[in-house]
Amino acid sequence: MSASRASSATPRLTAGWATVAAKELADHLLSVRFFVLLLVLGAAAIIPLYFAAERLRSLASEVSGAQAVFLALFTIGPEGVGFLRVDRFVAIAAPLLGIGFAFDAVNGERSEGTLPRLLSQPIHRDDVINGKFAAGLAVICIVLVAVVLAIAGFGLARLGIVPAGSEIVRLIAWLGITIVYVALWLAFGTLLSVVIRRAATSALAGLGVWLFVAIPFFGPLLLSALLGIFLRPVTGEETLGALGLQETILRLLPSTLYQEASLVLLNPSVTSVSTPTTIDQLIQARQQIPSLLSLDQSLLLVWPHLVSLVALTAACFGLAYVRFMRQEVRA
Repeated sequence: MSASRASSATPRLTAGWATVAAKELADHLLSVRFFVLLLVLGAAAIIPLYFAAERLRSLASEVSGAQAVFLALFTIGPEGVGFLRVDRFVAIAAPLLGIGFAFDAVNGERSEGTLPRLLSQPIHRDDVINGKFAAGLAVICIVLVAVVLAIAGFGLARLGIVPAGSEIVRLIAWLGITIVYVALWLAFGTLLSVVIRRAATSALAGLGVWLFVAIPFFGPLLLSALLGIFLRPVTGEETLGALGLQETILRLLPSTLYQEASLVLLNPSVTSVSTPTTIDQLIQARQQIPSLLSLDQSLLLVWPHLVSLVALTAACFGLAYVRFMRQEVRA
């Protein structure tokens, strides 16, 4: 009797979060939010590619048959405008997907009064937050895959660049780490929706953190101002120490981890992600013979970045999970 009960309980547990995920996925795909964020991310990827089309066409004709030409679609921007690159624009715009699909995941249900009715159904409480997170991650995967396929189609049809097998594998690896990066923001948005009662407040908090972490010039500017206020360096050594601390903190940010990993995966010629800090290291970096890394060597370089992003994602979702399980929900 106990064995039959245990076997019958497993499908119900699985169906609980799957039912919530299916309902949330259908709502996301039919919402205006989905199309707006798809246009934002698509524009963030297509616009720099459009302006860099002439440069990419000349590059493809000059180095026909060379390695990693197809990956240049994602790493080369217009001449003289370095930030107009697909990988950098995706690093800035992709977090909006995570925040956009999660900032009202729980507090939206609470404000509409549907959360008590949802929890009164024959499902476990954790099925609600697990299903919402799974649905948001599924939508993010759909959007990112669609954008990457659009860029690849543009390169094939407009520029005539055909990818090699190794380039496709590298592109899949970059897509995977991009999904992990956006999943971190999805988990962070879920945490905000659990902790903050109002959806508008959680959205503003998420956008504020996004400006500090993902926008290239906001984070260093604010961090430099804060270090100047609290440390107040006077001597040259103190100034150098403050600059070193600022660089260390910036390298620990998720956006920095993702950008370094993207650079290594999309550019096989990158052999190091660390910045030279001494004159000897700078001389050694300049004397290094240019070479192309294999995929397994590039993965060894980005492995710490991937582990850090996964750990941050698990920490954010774990905090949201524990807080949601302990919250009191009144009808």
